[in-house]
Amino acid sequence: MKNFYLALYLLIAVNLTFVQENKLPEDFVYVHKVIPNIALEIRYCGANNFTGRPVDSYYESVAILSRPAAKALAKVQEELENEGYGLKVFDAYRPQSAVNQFVEWAKKETDTLNKSNFYPDIDKGNLFSLGYIASKSGHSRGSTVDLTIINAKTGEELDMGSPYDFFGSISSHNSEEISEEQKENRELLKRVMMKNGFRPYPEEWWHYTLRNETFPNTYFDFPVE
Repeated sequence: MKNFYLALYLLIAVNLTFVQENKLPEDFVYVHKVIPNIALEIRYCGANNFTGRPVDSYYESVAILSRPAAKALAKVQEELENEGYGLKVFDAYRPQSAVNQFVEWAKKETDTLNKSNFYPDIDKGNLFSLGYIASKSGHSRGSTVDLTIINAKTGEELDMGSPYDFFGSISSHNSEEISEEQKENRELLKRVMMKNGFRPYPEEWWHYTLRNETFPNTYFDFPVE
């Protein structure tokens, strides 16, 4: 009987572990499990973002992507490592509830907690018309990622000319407001991402989407945890 209960306990423990490790929808994965040495700084899990506070549904500082997007990103990481660099991810899959919070935040024109850091030259009331805030995001489809390049030894970010999530023309790929070195750094990221199946978003140097998205028409709303 003792052996029976021991076997039952082990079976339950194994099943619980399986559930915990597979709590994501099918074909989604944790990026760090595919790329163990990737750097993560999930901004919406904390206050260092344009809203100035943690965002709904970001409960853990982890990055989630569709499996094909994560595998493609692993090839990017491998290629950059050969040149002494690596990737840092700021955001990946984004729940629809988080997008909804952005929309509500944008409607509150007096809520400008982090304006000086993220949109100093833009009237908050214009964020919708300028395309910085929208009711739907490609991130919610699971194959879009926001990221930069870091020095593999020091962890220091390459100078891209503007911070992540900075609302302004300087963040666009064709900006003439940045130095030649900053342009080269952006081009390095763009070149290696496009080579491995991602397409850039012209207005944001950090934003890339897998060309052949796994879920091109589905917007998910499970939490980041």
